[in-house]
Amino acid sequence: MTGFARTEAGHGPYAWTWEGRSVNSRSLDLRVRLPAGFDRLEPTVRAEAGQRFKRGSVTVGLSMARGETTTRLRVNRDLLDQVLAISRELVQAGAEPPRLDALLAVRGVIEPVEEEEQADASQLDTALLRSLGTMLDDLALARAEEGARLATVLDEHLDHIAARAAGAAAAAQPDALRARLRQLVAELLDAAPALPEERLAQEAALLVGKADVREEIDRLGAHIDQARTLLAGGGAVGRRLDFLCQELNREANTLCSKAADVELTRVGLDLKAAIEQFREQVQNIE
Repeated sequence: MTGFARTEAGHGPYAWTWEGRSVNSRSLDLRVRLPAGFDRLEPTVRAEAGQRFKRGSVTVGLSMARGETTTRLRVNRDLLDQVLAISRELVQAGAEPPRLDALLAVRGVIEPVEEEEQADASQLDTALLRSLGTMLDDLALARAEEGARLATVLDEHLDHIAARAAGAAAAAQPDALRARLRQLVAELLDAAPALPEERLAQEAALLVGKADVREEIDRLGAHIDQARTLLAGGGAVGRRLDFLCQELNREANTLCSKAADVELTRVGLDLKAAIEQFREQVQNIE
C-alpha cells in the first residue's frame, strides 16, 4: 500500500501542486492538508480518496501560489473628505485655501493597491479537483504496481505454508500414530493399579482423537486454496487475507497442541513461522 504521486496545474493567477503519499495501515487513515481559504475542498478530497482506497495511511496535500500582481493608486475618499472638512474650517477661520497637491500629499489620501487577475471561485475549484483526480489516479496506480509485485511474494509464502502442511501430514501418518498408540497403551497396561478394560478403551480413544491432525491439515489446505483464489481475483482483498491468516494460525496452533512427538512439533513450529511471514506481507496490500 505504499506509493507517491505529484501533480502540478494552474488556473488564472493561481498555480498549485497536489501530492499524495501512502504507507501501510490496517484500515484507511486519511490525512488532508489544505492551505488557508481552501478548507471547503476537504469533504470532496476525502470522498474522492475513499472511492479509490480501502486501506493504508494516505496523506493528501495541496500547496498554492499566486502569480505576480500589478499596483495602481487609489484615493482614500473617506480620509480625503475628512481633510477637506478640516480645510473648510480653517478657511472659515481666515486661513488660505489649501492647494490640491498639498491635499494629495497628506499621508494615506493616496494609497497603492495590488491588483490581481480575478479567478471565478467555481472554475478554480473545478480545476483544482480535476488535477486532484489525476494525482489520486496516479497514486492508485503506484499502489497497484506494488501490489502486483507483492502478489508474487505472497504466492511464494503460500508455497512454503503448503510444503510445511505436507510435512505435518507426513509426520502424522497412520503408521506413526499406531506406533505411538501402542507405546501409550503399553504404559497404561503397566499402570498400577491396573485400569479396567472400559477405562482403557476410553483412554485409547482419547489418545487417538488427540493425535489425529488430519482435520487440521485438511482445513489448512482449504485456507491455502482460498488465499490463492483471492490473490488471483485481485481487488481489495487485504482484509479477507487478514482473516485467513488468523484461521491458518489457529489450525497451526491446534496441530502443535496435538503433536505427540518432537518431529510433528518441529514441523508445526515451522508452519507457524511461515504463516507469520505471510501475515506480515498481507499488511502491505489493499
